[in-house]
Amino acid sequence: MSQEALWEQPYSPGNGYMDGKELQNFIQELQQARKKAGLDLTPEMKAFVDQYGKATDGKIGIVELAQILPTEENFLLFFRCQQLKSSEDFMQTWRKYDSDHSGFIDSEELKSFLKDLLQKANKQIEDSKLTEYTEIMLRMFDANNDGKLELTELARLLPVQENFLIKFQGVKMCAKEFNKAFEMYDQDGNGYIDENELDALLKDLCEKNKKELDINNLATYKKSIMALSDGGKLYRAELALILCAEEN
Repeated sequence: MSQEALWEQPYSPGNGYMDGKELQNFIQELQQARKKAGLDLTPEMKAFVDQYGKATDGKIGIVELAQILPTEENFLLFFRCQQLKSSEDFMQTWRKYDSDHSGFIDSEELKSFLKDLLQKANKQIEDSKLTEYTEIMLRMFDANNDGKLELTELARLLPVQENFLIKFQGVKMCAKEFNKAFEMYDQDGNGYIDENELDALLKDLCEKNKKELDINNLATYKKSIMALSDGGKLYRAELALILCAEEN
């Protein structure tokens, strides 16, 4: 079974990790695929199976999983370059490549995104290979199959501990609620939320959603979200990426 086929195994879309039964099924598929191909598990795979094979409460991020998969050039690992070591860096990278501020990255923007990351990793790559990587990424991470990657989809490349967006999935609001909240916390009515206004909003969210959000991480949440701002001005569209649920 190829890396792509393994990643097509069921797991919770958009949450950035596998756990519980999903992880157990993945391990079983990996073992069967290697056996069918007449190959032993690599040392990395053996260590992975030993650690997670019997742990029903185990959890592993999508990038961590990519490290043990059988592929000569696992391009996902390049996303562990220095500029994506934190959620804040990730948000700044997103803002750079969502050049039209549409709220998603299309195939051309994604291709530029990958090219930049690979160059920073001192990895020379042919354009045809870059196109192939872009197509693979869309197949792997495009949860709603629209040919584009939304912020939460691309954020699945972040290690679990850095992916604060996982936490915010449980506190997203409908459009009506979000707009009402934005207008309430935009206290001076200037059309954007500044750092102090965001601080007040996040404090209230943490108080109301203690199971999902940890107020001790407030500074990290704020810093990461403000990375989407335009010179300290966080406009409605950018904040909606974090707090507004997509409505069908």
